[in-house]
Amino acid sequence: MIAVVDYGMGNLRSVQKAFEYLGFDARITSQKQEMKDASHIVLPGVGAFGDAICCLEKTGVCETIGAEISKGKPFLGICLGMQLLFEKSLENGLHGGLGLVPGEVVPFPNTVLKVPHMGWNDLAARSNALFDADGQKFVYFVHSYYAANVSDEYIIAQADYGCRFVAAVQKDNVFGLQFHPEKSGDIGLDMLRRFGGLT
Repeated sequence: MIAVVDYGMGNLRSVQKAFEYLGFDARITSQKQEMKDASHIVLPGVGAFGDAICCLEKTGVCETIGAEISKGKPFLGICLGMQLLFEKSLENGLHGGLGLVPGEVVPFPNTVLKVPHMGWNDLAARSNALFDADGQKFVYFVHSYYAANVSDEYIIAQADYGCRFVAAVQKDNVFGLQFHPEKSGDIGLDMLRRFGGLT
């Protein structure tokens, strides 16, 4: 069973439906025991970092998430859920994150490009458990902030929008996707299929 973490933020149902379409049992939950019983955990997210980390802390699941990750359970953060993996964010002040991946979340630089970065963009990827390096991978983004000061060893994909930014990360069994795989057509679904098949 794949546990989709419910902390009051994010388009949880679309992520759940994508996994169900692929044949997985996916449940939206805020219950610690269900996360412990799950084979995989997914943390989606849409909105502001500070509000999200506050809601996560209120649910009391942060320690459970950390404990399950330490056991080797596959974990996936999507969009804001990826940003929450890092140590801190500068969105509307300074906020601490989950600290699962070294790095910080910063705003896009002032350019002629509109923010938020919204729409389809190509990934420059290296092979990993969720996708291969070869071939074009157009995926769907919606975000105003991005991960910075991330070690190359954790970066598995980058994209360009006025600057080169981190689009996906992996640290051991923890994965983060800045884009929305559930909205990225067959390519995104294949990433979710691969994640659901991890052991």
